[in-house]
Amino acid sequence: MRYLTDRKRAMGKGSARSGTEHHWYMTVTSVALAFMIPTWVYIFGSALGGTQAEVVATFARPFPAILTALVLFASMGHFAKGATMMIEDYAKGSARRALVILAITLSYAITATGLFALVRIAL
Repeated sequence: MRYLTDRKRAMGKGSARSGTEHHWYMTVTSVALAFMIPTWVYIFGSALGGTQAEVVATFARPFPAILTALVLFASMGHFAKGATMMIEDYAKGSARRALVILAITLSYAITATGLFALVRIAL
């Protein structure tokens, strides 16, 4: 006969069985963004105020273009997960579902728009 206590059954799983994954995803993206955002702000700030040709030339180079794409993916993924967690904590019922869908859709729309603009500039 195998006897498991409640504590033994719950160890390593969390209440939703995905808390550890969410925590690590948020930790990794926040550390990555902590390094990427200052570099991206410097590149963006140096291009800010220039002519259209100078801005296009800046973001047509590989490093600024790749960094911008990485910042878009990481920051919007981080936003979607964080906003979803916040909404799940504080909203109830159908409002919860609608707000989660809105947050995720907003993050995808911003990512798609940013990548489209970046591709138009880089190519």
